[in-house]
Amino acid sequence: MITGEIKSKIDKIWDDFWTGGISNPLTVIEQFTYLIFIKQLDDKQILMEKKANLLGVPIEKPIYTKAQSALRWSNFKNKDPEAMFDLFTKQRRELDDITAFDFMKTIGAEGGEFTKFMKGAIFMIQSPKLLDKVVQQIDQLPLDNRDTKGDLYEYMLSKIAEAGTNGQFRTPRHIINMMVAMVQPKKDDIICDPACGTAGFLVSAGEYVYDNHNDWFEDKTFREHFNSNMFHGTEFDPSMLRIAAMNLQLHGIETPVLTGTDALSEANGNVENAYTLILANPPFKGSLDYDEVESSLLQTTKTKKTELLFLSLMLRTLKVGGRAAVIVPDGVLFGSSNAHKSIRKELVDNQKLEAVISMPGGVFKPYAGVSTAVLFFTKTNSGGTDKVWFYDMKADGYSLDDKRNAISDNDIPDILKRYHNLEAEADRKRIDQSFLVTFNDIKENEWDLSINRYKEIVYEEIEYDAPSDIIETIKELDKDRINALLTLEGLLNDK
Repeated sequence: MITGEIKSKIDKIWDDFWTGGISNPLTVIEQFTYLIFIKQLDDKQILMEKKANLLGVPIEKPIYTKAQSALRWSNFKNKDPEAMFDLFTKQRRELDDITAFDFMKTIGAEGGEFTKFMKGAIFMIQSPKLLDKVVQQIDQLPLDNRDTKGDLYEYMLSKIAEAGTNGQFRTPRHIINMMVAMVQPKKDDIICDPACGTAGFLVSAGEYVYDNHNDWFEDKTFREHFNSNMFHGTEFDPSMLRIAAMNLQLHGIETPVLTGTDALSEANGNVENAYTLILANPPFKGSLDYDEVESSLLQTTKTKKTELLFLSLMLRTLKVGGRAAVIVPDGVLFGSSNAHKSIRKELVDNQKLEAVISMPGGVFKPYAGVSTAVLFFTKTNSGGTDKVWFYDMKADGYSLDDKRNAISDNDIPDILKRYHNLEAEADRKRIDQSFLVTFNDIKENEWDLSINRYKEIVYEEIEYDAPSDIIETIKELDKDRINALLTLEGLLNDK
């Protein structure tokens, strides 16, 4: 758990970036990420050196050679600001014409997954004073503990939301954790987020495994699976990929499989039947031309809408038996176009739709007020939907205005409890907050998945007096009013 002291240190780093002239939140995160990575490279070499000294053998593949020692964090952090800044910005012959910043872009596999996405990375810190401030403060952060360094990076990412910029890249963490807790990642799962952003879903899935199944790591086969093939993400934005790679690394996922491409394009068309679990909040309200979309996706639902195309993509890339939890805008649930109806029919009739959680419109504020829902389904290609569980979430633990302050009302614990005990839901009525709806009811309603289509509202009967009685009452009130005026007039005349 991140402490108030560490939060204060991160706040100070953030403020120093802003006062130093870097006001774009994503640029702040990127520069922070690069410096953390450079420190980690040096930390890795220090561990190699300690091991080599202990065993009395040389390091086989050092990250830094002796000639490159000036580029190491432990060396330049002690230099004066001008000398440090020169190492980041000026090439030197004795250092093979490479800077401390460029070095991290050229080290290859030794740097892990992060280095694959370094093409295009730019050093944006413009003053020696700012570089020195940030380096000295990062040097004091507890980056040797997986839990702490993961939490501090998450806190840094959360400051994007506070800045009121680029909020589309962040799904609320408590919503992500709810979805992960509902699907309960399995030991052999291959997990994917086809629009991964900063990799929040993948990080949460990894944390779920660490917290609930730590004993799995005693199995060598699982450790290899966890570290090499369990986590997959696709993202077309290079900045997001770099941040996602660092986020995963700092949470103990060293070599995730991250792909820099548009998941809906032909470039991703060779990925099918690949994953057993998909967790996602894909972009909605987007629209693509047909010739930009991978052709097989249009066979499920011919549409230009990204929110529908991503559902089609998930059905293609899931293995049979694979599960998905995905956030969709409300329009997907009740849209009347042929494309909307066809994708809903596909989920209910040809696959196994298990649950629809309707979320209130304020969940994504202050960035968007759109109402959303979470769909949970399993790919079967042979149907299997019997009853679908609906839940009407009214509160998520935060106010539903732009401030999103913490409040006591929170339906998420109730959602988790009920979802994992659906047998007990059988007797619940449609006037309740959650209930089951049969396949036939959904089919008869043109595959409509909006909870309001099925929720019953009990209206309290109110009895009113007969009109003639009301008129008599009004007449009596008028008489009283006239008498009161006459009395008041008489009192005034007496004076």
